[in-house]
Amino acid sequence: MIRSELLQALAKDNPELRAEEVEQVVDIFFDEIAARLAEGGRVELRGFGAFSTRERQARTGRNPRTGEPVDVPAKRVPYFKPGKEMRERLNTD
Repeated sequence: MIRSELLQALAKDNPELRAEEVEQVVDIFFDEIAARLAEGGRVELRGFGAFSTRERQARTGRNPRTGEPVDVPAKRVPYFKPGKEMRERLNTD
């Protein structure tokens, strides 16, 4: 599902809201998650999962064109851990 499909589905399920209002709520939701992660925080949505960041260590990579070694610096990357209810929902037969 892409962003536009999400907006359409939410607008369909909530006819009392205008499409612009649905889009605004979705934008605020994702902006808040991104802001907390940028601060080094964690966002937990019970029954769904938790968003956090992890430190990826520096490493030596390869330039795909030349094959030469390239130093890749350490960086923080986003991480999502699904909650128990989400895992159970995905694994029901």
